[in-house]
Amino acid sequence: MDPEVQDETREGHDEKQVVTEIMARCFIPTRITAISWEGFHFVGHEIQITEATDCYGAVVWPSALVLCYFLETNAKQYNMVDKNVIEIGAGTGLVSIVASLLGARVTATDLPELLGNLQYNISRNTKMKCKHLPQVKELSWGIDLDEDFPRSSNNFDYILAADVVYAHPFLEELLVTFDHLCKETTIILWVMKFRLEKENKFVDRFKELFDMEEISSFPSLNIKLYKAMRKNRRSA
Repeated sequence: MDPEVQDETREGHDEKQVVTEIMARCFIPTRITAISWEGFHFVGHEIQITEATDCYGAVVWPSALVLCYFLETNAKQYNMVDKNVIEIGAGTGLVSIVASLLGARVTATDLPELLGNLQYNISRNTKMKCKHLPQVKELSWGIDLDEDFPRSSNNFDYILAADVVYAHPFLEELLVTFDHLCKETTIILWVMKFRLEKENKFVDRFKELFDMEEISSFPSLNIKLYKAMRKNRRSA
C-alpha cells in the first residue's frame, strides 16, 4: 500500500476511535424522573443536563462534547485551574460545567431566554464540587458590550465557544463580541461544525483579527477545533 494512503487510513481509524470515545461519554438515565435529563461522564463526575428541544441553544450538540473531551484530555497543556474563563453561547452549560470542574473561574453566558435552564444545569452540577462557583450572565452578541463587559475589567485567560457559528443573522455581532472580550494574552478555544458556506466566510473574517490554528479535526462529524489569539500581539 502507498505510504500516504496508509497514513490516511491510520488517521481515519484513529479519528473514529476518538469520536467513539467522545460519544461514549454520553449516557441515557435508566431511571425515570419528573424532569428528563441526559447524562455525561467528564472529569470523574456524572453530569446531568436538562435540555429544551424547542430551542437550538438548549440542546447539547456534538461540538460541545468535543470541546469538553479536549479540555479534560489536555488539562496539563491548557490548565484551567484558577483561570478566568468565559463561555459564549453556553447553551445547556455543559462546557462551562466541565471547565469549572477542572478548576476554572467560569462565566457562562447566553441569551436571556436561556439563562434559567443554564443556571439550573450549572447549579445542579457544580454546587459543592468546584473550587470556584460559576457565574451565569446575559450576553447578547454585540449588544451593550461596553456596559455589561467593560474592556477595563475583561481579563479572560480563555474564551470557550462550541457551535456558535451556524445559519443565524448575527455573525458580525459574534465577531465583534470575540474582539471585545479578547485581550492580547487571551486564548480562544473554539469548536465549529461546518454546514454551509457561511461558516467558511466567517472563518475568513475571523482570520482578519485573530491568528488561528487548527488543533483537531473530526471529518466524520464535520467538526474542527481551533485555537486563536489576537493578531499583532506585543512580544512578551
